[in-house]
Amino acid sequence: MVDAPDNYADRRLANEPEIPAQIAVWKVQDTGKTSGGVVGRKYGFEDSPDAEVLVEGLNFGKEYGAVGIGRHGNVLQWGYSAAPSKMTEAGRRLFLNCVVHISRFEGKGILVRRESSHRDDALRLAALITKIRDRSFFDATFPPALMERFKGDPDGLVQYYLDGYEFIYKDKTFVVDEELQALGLPSNRRVETLEALVGMLSDKPKARAARVLLERYTIERFPTPEAWQAWLDASLGRIYFSDVGGYKFRVTPEGYMDTKWTEHGSITGQGTE
Repeated sequence: MVDAPDNYADRRLANEPEIPAQIAVWKVQDTGKTSGGVVGRKYGFEDSPDAEVLVEGLNFGKEYGAVGIGRHGNVLQWGYSAAPSKMTEAGRRLFLNCVVHISRFEGKGILVRRESSHRDDALRLAALITKIRDRSFFDATFPPALMERFKGDPDGLVQYYLDGYEFIYKDKTFVVDEELQALGLPSNRRVETLEALVGMLSDKPKARAARVLLERYTIERFPTPEAWQAWLDASLGRIYFSDVGGYKFRVTPEGYMDTKWTEHGSITGQGTE
């Protein structure tokens, strides 16, 4: 057990639970000091089906839950720096297990590359508006009107984004989608929202707004409601929403989630041994 680093509490988001005072850890490497290992931030790391966090890493600079070991497509992301001679026996076994685990994703390319920031970054950066003196830092983060409205009030800006959390998207800056809210839909990232928008294309008073929103939240462009419905019907069960991938609904290619054991025949689905 180790004391939680101070940076964990400092970087805790307003919608996250309290950080435990102590954290259970075990050593991957033995370098003579307590050192952390991180390969990526947690914000949006797993918001697409081609990525998973294998191990959260203890760290002394980033947030609680930052990624110690991750997988993106068929790429293993290893957040530790010591040579094998400096790894613990458990650490060496862990590395080998990670190699075995990722071998089942052979040939599975990356589906989503980073195009935007996760909505959690709106909360994280809103809390810093009085701590970062260079106002230009926020030019690509918050609309000028909001910066003026909440000048000197980071808690107010955080609460604004908390209240609209399910409707946040990024279009140059973090925006709460009032057009989607006006249609009475609960979120911009639920498949039910996509289904509702496709259905609204046949509702003349709502059709124009529905098309604008479908073009905002998908990469598809179809000429008729029937074509949209056909695409939706063919894609159900494989649709996901990715903030990091540009705040879009995307479709996993058929067969992508099928995986295999390199030495033990074929299996379907993910999971660990």
